[in-house]
Amino acid sequence: MQLSFSYQKSKVIQALRYHFVQRPEVRTMLILVNVFAIVAAILFYTKKIRPEPFLLGSIVWMFLMSAFWYFLPNRIYNQSDTFKDKFVIDFNDNNVLLETERGQMLWEWNKFSNFFESPNFFHLYFDSKSFFLVPKDGMGDEFRHDLRGLLNTKIGKK
Repeated sequence: MQLSFSYQKSKVIQALRYHFVQRPEVRTMLILVNVFAIVAAILFYTKKIRPEPFLLGSIVWMFLMSAFWYFLPNRIYNQSDTFKDKFVIDFNDNNVLLETERGQMLWEWNKFSNFFESPNFFHLYFDSKSFFLVPKDGMGDEFRHDLRGLLNTKIGKK
């Protein structure tokens, strides 16, 4: 199964957001900050606390959301030349071959630790922090279904 593709910035940014939110430590931190902000809002509304803890919770929440939603994905996109290349990727029973104008890379299936699917991409993980995005844009329904089956067989879901 072979696919030619290039990346669209807006979709890559969204995929990077999915990556960050999937991380257990980020998810836990966001939940804790949200709980703190909600508790502070309730206590402030009932006049049990002064406005400073509520304000602090709101500022921390805004900072975290802007970091994970805007700054980090845009920074990663802008610093990586990978998202500007054109690719041809070939999936077969033994390995995955990725080709660009600059060269090629061959990965055995055991190099991947897991994968997950977002609305626009298949995220193929090598470890918890390094991954490769395969866009769904150029895929037909049958190709997507076959690739999903191959990935489930060879890698397994997260």
